Amino acid sequence: MRQTGVMLGVLTGFAIIAFIILVGYVVGRTGVLGEHARFVVGRLAFYVLGPCLLFTVLADADVHVLFSSLLPVSLIAAAVVGLAFVLVARLVWRRAVSESVVGSLASGYVNANNIGIPVALYVLGDPAYSAPVILLQLLVFAPVALTILDIQDRGRVSVRRILAQPFTNPIIIASLVGVLLAVFEVRLPDPVMEPFRLIGAAMVPVVLMSFGMSLHGQRPLAPGSQRRDVLVASALKLVAMPLVAWGVGHFLFGLEGRALFVVTVLAALPTAQNVFNYAQRYERGEILARDVVLITTLGSLPVLLVVAALLAP
Repeated sequence: MRQTGVMLGVLTGFAIIAFIILVGYVVGRTGVLGEHARFVVGRLAFYVLGPCLLFTVLADADVHVLFSSLLPVSLIAAAVVGLAFVLVARLVWRRAVSESVVGSLASGYVNANNIGIPVALYVLGDPAYSAPVILLQLLVFAPVALTILDIQDRGRVSVRRILAQPFTNPIIIASLVGVLLAVFEVRLPDPVMEPFRLIGAAMVPVVLMSFGMSLHGQRPLAPGSQRRDVLVASALKLVAMPLVAWGVGHFLFGLEGRALFVVTVLAALPTAQNVFNYAQRYERGEILARDVVLITTLGSLPVLLVVAALLAP
């Protein structure tokens, strides 16, 4: 009975997500927002909506959940698959640094917001379970990746800019402030937080619709679109990462039952739309990011059902 409820939760969450992506596709196909809509919507999500959402999610999170064993397990799993892609991309395929970074993110940067929060709510019973992964990705993976992409975009290395990067990116700034409020148990009054909650609430549907808009006129795995990169990154995300998380959680950290189920489910989430958002922002590896997000979003449903069937307590 419990497993049936979990699987129903997975299906419900993905049905909601699929519908919003479909709406975005229709918007893109009809062109009602104009030719520059995707660019504007992407920047709106990156600079305004995303920071507001992450600030409120992290500020309201339980510190004990934020800094639980989820952090090291998620860190190791993401690092293993991300490094694996970089090694293949750089040493075997001789890809550019920027494309390798985007592919690495696509392999291990999970959708802990747009899909993770609904899955954590419907499948795990508590949306706060996704908060540690959000924290890890935004305070560790995103600064490193965005710094490298920024350096490649500008064509020069600036130590000053590298050190300043975490303090100039709105997503990272908002996340840091949210974590500090949670750690020091500072609760801002509702009149202060509510505007951020309202603006942040638009992040999930806007990013999903932006992704749907990007699908119009595009064919996944088209010739010349680095299909090998897409397939390898997708396999790492859908198969390798959940297996690594399960193995590390079980054998290295001794996790069992619900805790092991949680870390494996979070690792089985699809690639985050944020990766496409970052690729779009720097105009590097956009097709790679888009295709991996699409394939893993579709492929993660059966993977999550298998994880639920095998590990749901």
